[in-house]
Amino acid sequence: MTRHMVKKSWAVKRLTLNLTTEETRKLENYCAKTGRTATDVVRELIRRLPEEESVLERRLSS
Repeated sequence: MTRHMVKKSWAVKRLTLNLTTEETRKLENYCAKTGRTATDVVRELIRRLPEEESVLERRLSS
């Protein structure tokens, strides 16, 4: 086999974000300082979200 095939174990979902100028600046600066892409940064932040019921959800259900 001459070509290496990469099997992706995750599905791709495209997401469009509307950011303020300040949010965009902050993300771009962070990416420039760390050498990471915006996609990698956003993915990491999402992975850090708690799986359990959020504090806001608990407050709303009370």
